[in-house]
Amino acid sequence: MDKVTARSTYKSLDTEEWLDRVFTRPVGLLWARLFIALGWSPNAVTVLSIVLGIAAGVLFYPDDLRLNVVGILLLVQANIFDSTDGQMARMTGRKSRLGRVLDGVAGDLWFLTIYVALCVRLTPQWGVWVWLLGALAGLGCHTRQARLADYYRNIHLRVLKGMAGSELDDSARLCADYAALPWRGQPVWKAFLWFYIRYTAAQEAATPQFQRIRTRLFSDSTLHKPFLAGSRPLMAYANLLTFNARALTLYASLLMGVPWAYFVAEVTVFAALYFVMRSRHERLCAALAAM
Repeated sequence: MDKVTARSTYKSLDTEEWLDRVFTRPVGLLWARLFIALGWSPNAVTVLSIVLGIAAGVLFYPDDLRLNVVGILLLVQANIFDSTDGQMARMTGRKSRLGRVLDGVAGDLWFLTIYVALCVRLTPQWGVWVWLLGALAGLGCHTRQARLADYYRNIHLRVLKGMAGSELDDSARLCADYAALPWRGQPVWKAFLWFYIRYTAAQEAATPQFQRIRTRLFSDSTLHKPFLAGSRPLMAYANLLTFNARALTLYASLLMGVPWAYFVAEVTVFAALYFVMRSRHERLCAALAAM
């Protein structure tokens, strides 16, 4: 355990953001060592990150800069713990599908709280229109952007490192697992799996060209090099559409006293990045299908 370095806990260098490499992963590794020594599980740390992230969102409601700064610090810590749980899983070999689902739920609950808090805060000034803008930014943009970025990163990892290095799932297989799982005795996991199937199916629906070559891509090693050459530059887009860039935009809007600017960035800047990333990935897959 003492020989473990932050770099050894990366999923891959291709998929690690600069801020994560220089800050989140090194700090997360320190917490991972502590939690492992205390006997905590990765999933317990994920639950802790959920609590901190929700608390952060609540503190973005008041138009009070001091409370907003506390909220920012809590969200930074929640994100560190979100890194810590994955690092713990890779250090101890305690990976699980439940952990992956919880990891995804964590970010969703953070931002659901944040969106509601900002909308309530802005309602006296904007009226119902801020809720429409928030719904467009959150459901129309943020959710699908982060979902597809997660999918592309796991496709890249699947080709780069094989099945053991990726968390890529298949909705058909998940449906079979769901059908075989009884409600009695495992109702929470059954419910989680129901939502996770829809999350995975939405990823598949957004990537028709990849679905055409999915089986062939993973089985034909001659496609790996050209795929990775085309996919590697797109990881920069995927990284921008996950947490750090979005969080920094949120922090800036709060510190400048214009929280509505975060919603605007979602439907303009991040939406543009999403469309470029998706179109380029689909073109890459179409080109590989023709080889």
